Amino acid sequence: MITSVAVIRVGRLVNDIQPNIVKKVNVSKMAFKCMENINAFLEAAKTLGVPAQETFQTVDLWERQNLNSVVICLQSLGRKAGNYGKPSIGPKESEKNVRNFSEEQLRAGQGVISLQYGSNKGATQSGINFGNTRHM
Repeated sequence: MITSVAVIRVGRLVNDIQPNIVKKVNVSKMAFKCMENINAFLEAAKTLGVPAQETFQTVDLWERQNLNSVVICLQSLGRKAGNYGKPSIGPKESEKNVRNFSEEQLRAGQGVISLQYGSNKGATQSGINFGNTRHM
């Protein structure tokens, strides 16, 4: 089990990014209250924009089962913190880059002969032996 102090800090972490996103951080050391804090953190993280696939289950942190997923969630939350005027950790999130091509540009692309892109004709992996000696 993780300490209740660490769980309280997790609840306060998201409140530092966006105030009052977690309405009440339980300071009790009882297991179910600590797990409520973890669940409130996860809901707040999703509200701040952390994708569901980058979050963890409550027991992953409470019972220290899958700390790798906890770290992934914290890193994702750290990237999202930059959107709220806080220092961020990790790489900057990418921005949408929509490209609109005209009909003329699309038609010009269809006129390219595929061999202009290059060819791998003749390049094969035949004769490659991994772990075998060379027979001469």
